[in-house]
Amino acid sequence: MQELIFGLLGGLALFLYGMDLMGEGLQKAAGNRMRRILEVLTGIPIIGVLVGALVTSIIQSSSATTVMTVGFVNAGLLTLKQAISVIMGANIGTTMTAQLIAFKLTKYILPIIALGFVFYFFSKKKSHKYFGQVILGFGILMFGMELMGDAMSPLEHFQGFKDFMTQFSNYPLMGVGVGIVMTMLIQSSSATIGILIALASSGLIPLEGAIPILLGDNIGTCITAVLASIGTNLAAKRTAIGHVFFNVFGSIIFITFLGFFIKFVHLISPVNDIARQIANAHTSFNVLNTIIFLPLINQFVNLILKLVPGEEKVITKGPIYLDNRTLASPTIALQLASKEIIRMAEMALQNVRDAMNCLFSKEDKDLKNVFDYEPVIDELEEDITAYLVRVSQEGLNPESSKFHTGLLHAANDIERIGDHAEYIANITKQYIEAGLSFSEQAVDEMKTLYDLVEQSYSKTIKALQKDDQQLAREAMLIINKASQLEKQLRNSHIERLTAGTCLPASGVLFLDVLSNLKRVSDHAHNIAQVVLGEV
Repeated sequence: MQELIFGLLGGLALFLYGMDLMGEGLQKAAGNRMRRILEVLTGIPIIGVLVGALVTSIIQSSSATTVMTVGFVNAGLLTLKQAISVIMGANIGTTMTAQLIAFKLTKYILPIIALGFVFYFFSKKKSHKYFGQVILGFGILMFGMELMGDAMSPLEHFQGFKDFMTQFSNYPLMGVGVGIVMTMLIQSSSATIGILIALASSGLIPLEGAIPILLGDNIGTCITAVLASIGTNLAAKRTAIGHVFFNVFGSIIFITFLGFFIKFVHLISPVNDIARQIANAHTSFNVLNTIIFLPLINQFVNLILKLVPGEEKVITKGPIYLDNRTLASPTIALQLASKEIIRMAEMALQNVRDAMNCLFSKEDKDLKNVFDYEPVIDELEEDITAYLVRVSQEGLNPESSKFHTGLLHAANDIERIGDHAEYIANITKQYIEAGLSFSEQAVDEMKTLYDLVEQSYSKTIKALQKDDQQLAREAMLIINKASQLEKQLRNSHIERLTAGTCLPASGVLFLDVLSNLKRVSDHAHNIAQVVLGEV
C-alpha cells in the first residue's frame, strides 16, 4: 500500500512538474506573441475559437489561457462574447496534452529526457534552451505517467477497487463528481486525464466509466477562471461564469446521450487502445460542445447577462481618436492627438480625485479604479508619443512644429500626473491597512492644498482643450499659491512632529501626500506653459 501511495504521488508530482516545465518553455519560446494574438485576433467568434485553441495548444495550459482572457476582459480588451469564444477554443487546445500522452512512448522516455537535458543545459542559444526545456518537460511528464501506471498496476488484482471503478459505468453522475473534485484539488485537468489514462491502461476502469470522470474534469478546471475573477470587474466575473456554464451544460448534454457518445468514440478510435479512446473522447467532447454552442453564442451571452445582472464598467483601452490615415495632413493629425491627450488628462485627473477622496473617507472602494486606469494612461502616453513621432516625419511648418513639441511635453507631464495619483493611492492603501489616522488639522491642511491642486489642474486641462491663454494664466496663479502653501504646511507639520502632537508613522505619510500633490501641481504648471507657448 505504501509503495502504491508513494508511487502515485511521486508520479503525479513528476507529471505536474514536467507539464509546468514544458509549458514554461513553450511560453518563453512564444514570448508575448501569444498574448498579442489573443488581444488582436478575436473579433469574430470562430476566429476566437481558433485563437484560443492555438494559444492553449502552444502554451499547454487552458488555465493560463482562461486567466489571460479574464484579465483582458477586466482591462476592456475583450468583450464577453469574444472571451467566451476564446474559452471554447482553450477547451479544445488543452486536449492536445491527452493526445500526446496516448502515444506509446514508454521505450523512448529516457532518451527523450536525455535529449532535452543536453539542449537545456548545454545550449547557448535561448531558442535551443527553450526547445530543450520543452523536450525535457515532456519526457519528465511521460516518466511521471509511467510511474503512476506502475504504482497502480497491483490494483488490477484487487477486486474491491475494480468493483468501485466499475460503479462509474452504472452511475455516471458519481463519476462526474469524482472528476470535478480531483481536478479542483490538483488544479490541472490534464493531470486528471493522465491519471485516468494510467488507470485505464492498467485495466482498472473501462471507457464507459472513464468518460463521466472526464466530463467532471472539464467542469473542475473552471475553478481556475473563477479564482482569477475574484476582485475583477463584472465583465470578468461573467467570463468566468460563462466558462463554468459552458462546460456544465455540455456535460449535461453528453451524459444524457452517453451511450451514443461512447459508440462515437469507439468508431473513431483503435479497438484495443484505451488510452487513445480516452484522449479522443476528451477532444471529441470539447470539439462537439463548441460546435453545439458556437452558433448559439449570442443567446448564451444573453443568458449570462441575465444570470449575472448589473451595470458594467468598461475601461476603454488604447487610443480612440488617433488615425493613421490623417498623417498626411499634419494639422488634422495634431488636432486628433490633442483630443487624445485631453482624454488622457481627464483620466489622470479622475485618478487624483479618487485617490484623495479615498484618503479623506478612509474607504478603499475607489482605489481599484486608480490601479485599473493607471496602465491605460501609461499605454496612451506611449501610443500618443509614437503617433506624434510619425506626424513629425511628414514635415511640419514652424507653427505646427511648436504645437507638436508642446503636445509631446504635455503627454509626458500627464503620464507623470497619473503616476503621482497611483503613489497617493498606494499611500492611502497603506494608511487604511495600518489603521493610522491624521489629526483634524492635518486633514484640513491636505484638503486645502488638494483643492488648489485640483482647481489648477482642471483649469489647465480646459486651457489646453480650448487653447486659452487666459485660463492658463489663471491656472498658473493657483499653482503658485499651491506651491507656497505646500512649503508652509511642510514647515508647520515638522513643528508638530517636533512637539510630539503628531504620530511619526502618520507624519511620514502626510509629507508623502504633500510631496505628490506638489508634483501634480508642478506638471500642471508645465502643461500651462505649453498653452502659453513658453516651452
